[in-house]
Amino acid sequence: MLISNIDLLNTLSSAEISANANHGREIPRTFYDRRLGEVWSRARASKAYAHLSDYSFDSFQLLPTTDKDEIKKNPWDFIIDDGSGAVKYYETTGTSGLVTPTPRTADDIIWNTVSVARAWLDLLRDDDRVAVLLPSDIVPVADLIAGVCEYRRITHTRNYPFTTGVSDWDRLIRLWEVYRPTVLFGAPGLALQLMRLLQHRGIFTDVAAHIRAIMLLGEVSTPALRDRLGSWWGAEVFDASYGSTETGTLAAACDHDRQHLMTATNYFELSDGNQVSPLESTDSGILVTTPLNLFARPLLRLDTGDEVTVHRDCSCGNLAPSITVHGRSSDAVTIAGNPLTIRSVEDVVYGATAATGYLIEIDSEGQRARILLERGYNTNRLNEDEQIADLQNRSEFALGFRWHQSIFVNSLPVITKSGGSQKSWKRSNIRVLEAL
Repeated sequence: MLISNIDLLNTLSSAEISANANHGREIPRTFYDRRLGEVWSRARASKAYAHLSDYSFDSFQLLPTTDKDEIKKNPWDFIIDDGSGAVKYYETTGTSGLVTPTPRTADDIIWNTVSVARAWLDLLRDDDRVAVLLPSDIVPVADLIAGVCEYRRITHTRNYPFTTGVSDWDRLIRLWEVYRPTVLFGAPGLALQLMRLLQHRGIFTDVAAHIRAIMLLGEVSTPALRDRLGSWWGAEVFDASYGSTETGTLAAACDHDRQHLMTATNYFELSDGNQVSPLESTDSGILVTTPLNLFARPLLRLDTGDEVTVHRDCSCGNLAPSITVHGRSSDAVTIAGNPLTIRSVEDVVYGATAATGYLIEIDSEGQRARILLERGYNTNRLNEDEQIADLQNRSEFALGFRWHQSIFVNSLPVITKSGGSQKSWKRSNIRVLEAL
């Protein structure tokens, strides 16, 4: 049991009061000034920030950003007391390089769980039955969802289908015959893989009948893919949250399927690569965050590396800005001089076609590319030419080129879809060939 003494009970109470008072509201400068001072003081106990003088907002604004690569290189320099006060230990997945040790104290976990539970208040119902199809070993994502469900007293089960010897697809299907989940949490690729497997076994319609919502996280998902999944499953599909193992949750979905920045638990800024500006002064850039509730490893002005666009037009009632996360510029690949990201490609693929997956093959010079599209299980092939024509037209407009070849195939390697902890877009959906 995480809350085992009066101090932690007081932490829970403070987190609840803050979440209820500040979620979705405009946060005043006085709030940030006070909370940033607290983070600054905690950070000075670490080797990385020990050189800092006393806090002032002016001093904070002059502080250089903290680079994620520096945390990966010297992770223990940023951790207070070598993590001795931690109750859980995680590591990043390492898809972008070295893994990063991430101990979490009870305070870290309580603040993040309560804030996310408040953000998802309208998305999860008290009588839901939640199935968590995400890894629970080493990375924190499944623990977060389980924590939210426990806090809300919502029934849930963890059934990640790649836990060898414990949970696989057969076990999952047998479990669901009894459990009949109403909400699925999983990575986008896993939702596609699960759908194809259930269709192949002839039970997809029966399983989907109980599912009212799918919460996607662990990978980038696009509106086009969410629309496709929603139509296939007959469910609402949300881009549930955005964050990292290092920072905790930075944005969470509303019932209009927008991801709103968690402005009550983070101080956000935007960088153009040279200068850092306040969030309210610009609409795009690299997201810089100072999490306000990190205790084991306080971080100041962390450069996330993620390029985002900020929106202020959501009608859900949440006054915090929403964002579109484009990912890291280093994750892009170039074809005929045109940069491609997972978001730009999947907007086109799932907007134009009913494919359940894709694989891009590029020549070694990066000048020509073909795309293999996985046709849905037992689907009609009559309009595939129309889908490919639409794909080519959208690609020319949105990506800047037409594919050398666009081909539907019956199936693609599972790695193009299995996700969450097992997938890196450039490794799983991009293949470089000597020639095309």
